[in-house]
Amino acid sequence: MSTVLTISRLGAQGDGVADTPKGPVFVPFALPGERVNVAADDKKADLVAVLEASPQRIAPVCKHFGDCGGCAMQHLDPDAYRAWKRDKLVDALKAKGIDTPVDPLVSVEPQSRRRAALTARKTEAGVLLGFNAALTHRIVDMEECHVLLPSIVEKLDVLRALAMLVGRTPKPFRLGVTQTASGLDVAFEDSGSLEGKPRQAAVDFATRNGFARVSVDGEILVEPKKPVVMVDDIAVPTPPGAFLQAVEAAEAVMADLVSAHLKKAKRVADLFSGVGTFALRLARNSEVHAVEGDAPALASLDRAFRATAGTLKRVTVEKRDLFVRPMTYKEFDAAFAGTAFDGVAFDPPRAGAEDQAKQLARSQVRLIAAVSCNPVTLARDLRILVDGGYVLKRVVPIDQFLWSPHLEAVALLEKPRRRK
Repeated sequence: MSTVLTISRLGAQGDGVADTPKGPVFVPFALPGERVNVAADDKKADLVAVLEASPQRIAPVCKHFGDCGGCAMQHLDPDAYRAWKRDKLVDALKAKGIDTPVDPLVSVEPQSRRRAALTARKTEAGVLLGFNAALTHRIVDMEECHVLLPSIVEKLDVLRALAMLVGRTPKPFRLGVTQTASGLDVAFEDSGSLEGKPRQAAVDFATRNGFARVSVDGEILVEPKKPVVMVDDIAVPTPPGAFLQAVEAAEAVMADLVSAHLKKAKRVADLFSGVGTFALRLARNSEVHAVEGDAPALASLDRAFRATAGTLKRVTVEKRDLFVRPMTYKEFDAAFAGTAFDGVAFDPPRAGAEDQAKQLARSQVRLIAAVSCNPVTLARDLRILVDGGYVLKRVVPIDQFLWSPHLEAVALLEKPRRRK
């Protein structure tokens, strides 16, 4: 049913929100103050036409915007966009009763994202490759992208040709593409069984076209050059499909904040450590115990540390599912070898680290650096830590996920010393 609505505000996912007698209606790609004609369906509506445009509306930079589900906010004036993005963190903190100053948003440049999770599907006309349209399984065949590094976008046709060789299923399959210091690392998932001549053809193609590695469901198909990422000046070999911070410049900002906050800590626990984004940097000043549930990532961290030839302080590693078995306050306060931790960094997945935060809240760890890609779960975890006696010293929003509803943040906390 077609109807006219007036948009009152932006929602958390970037949709325009119209307040109606029946409740809020969410309209993707609409902006506050606009009168819009929509095709409404209960609480969701599709934008048909903008009848009165907001002065904050601008032309999107990408031809796919509005169809591709990768970006939600290219149509909003940059100043208004930055304010909306920062307010997501401010509002999440206030919802948990945390009223604290929040730094200005740290922005990243367009065409700076080094990894992408793309979807592909073989058709009679060739391979569709790109992001899915919002809230659908339809693949938007990518011709350009203003978020990804140009070195990835320039290889789209080569990636299509590789997907044609690797894909052995008519169903959609996924490929994670990461720009490493060695070249593109491509990890296929659910692309079907690849054996015999088709396998050799894919290997030959990947080698001829300079890919660093191609893997299928975690198995390395070919690896002409070991993929590595640089953590400062430390080369870290990465396993297939490894998690990395999306934008190298954003990672550097986060690492600088974490390292500066924890620089006086003699012994640091790096929780959800991954391949060592923070641990290897922290080890320049502190002994570090890195804890991670992903064994290949942890092995990469350990291998990179051992290759530094004594230039870092000791780094120990522990494979542990911190969601099932978080480190306890007793471990923090009376760690193995009889030395307590005086610093902790943690960077969990979007679900946050609720149980781990509860243990930290009971500990006497002096300094904590919390990194998160989800303001809502970060605010929940910070509330736990503040209730446990920690003081928020600084909160920094970082726009690592440009033009999307997602936001990275770093929160720095300190527990005052007990008076004797």
